[in-house]
Amino acid sequence: MGLYERWCESTKEKDKRKHYWTYVEKDGGRDEISGDLAETIRSHYDRLERIAEDVERLGYTVAAKILSEAMPQTAKGRSGDLGEILATELVEEDIGLRVPVRRLRYKDGRNMAMRGDDFIGAGYGGKDEKLWLLKGEAKSNKKLGKSTVNSARKVLDRDSGRCTPDSLLFVANRLLESNDPAENALGRDLRDEVGVKSLRADRIDHMLFTVSGNGPHASLREDLDAAGTNRDHYVVNIHVEDHQDFIAAMYQGAEDLGDA
Repeated sequence: MGLYERWCESTKEKDKRKHYWTYVEKDGGRDEISGDLAETIRSHYDRLERIAEDVERLGYTVAAKILSEAMPQTAKGRSGDLGEILATELVEEDIGLRVPVRRLRYKDGRNMAMRGDDFIGAGYGGKDEKLWLLKGEAKSNKKLGKSTVNSARKVLDRDSGRCTPDSLLFVANRLLESNDPAENALGRDLRDEVGVKSLRADRIDHMLFTVSGNGPHASLREDLDAAGTNRDHYVVNIHVEDHQDFIAAMYQGAEDLGDA
């Protein structure tokens, strides 16, 4: 059972290619997934096997210090990062595309936001099983409002709705560095797409992902209603009432590797 299935009650509405998804925490859901979510957060900043190697060589306390150096220490930085992490997990759990590169591992500074698309889903689909992409923008706010939603939509619409070339090339090059032939093949297809731009709009889906303390603002529905019909649009809200306390607790758990 996936993270979201254990954590939240969901409502999913679909009108042709428009998807409106809302999630609310179940009673006891947070306790159910807190340990797994802490590990998931760690995995977005470093490989779990590398963290385990640090523990074996240096002990839990020093390994935790190393991991902490990769994680943001400001409330704003943690909020933004956790939005991207939760969005990535949702894409892989509920849409079936991969987000093949954990880009938070490559930040210039732990408290700095990364430039480019927040997350890119990739895979193969359709009758021809050819390249399929998802361009995503993630927002995490104590209080979500119309200006934030409008700002996210502008980002999704730029570059004619395509993944920005620098973001796509970043993902492609990381995959081409892998020793896995399947990763190399996907990386090559993504790199080719940067040059030839052959994908039609109907193979580049969009997701506007939000996590907020005030739940789904009316502007989310308005945004989806105004979206075009030439691609799949996913508009998502995760309602976490104690938004800031939740983020602080999840990062505290992620940084705590134990004391053995």
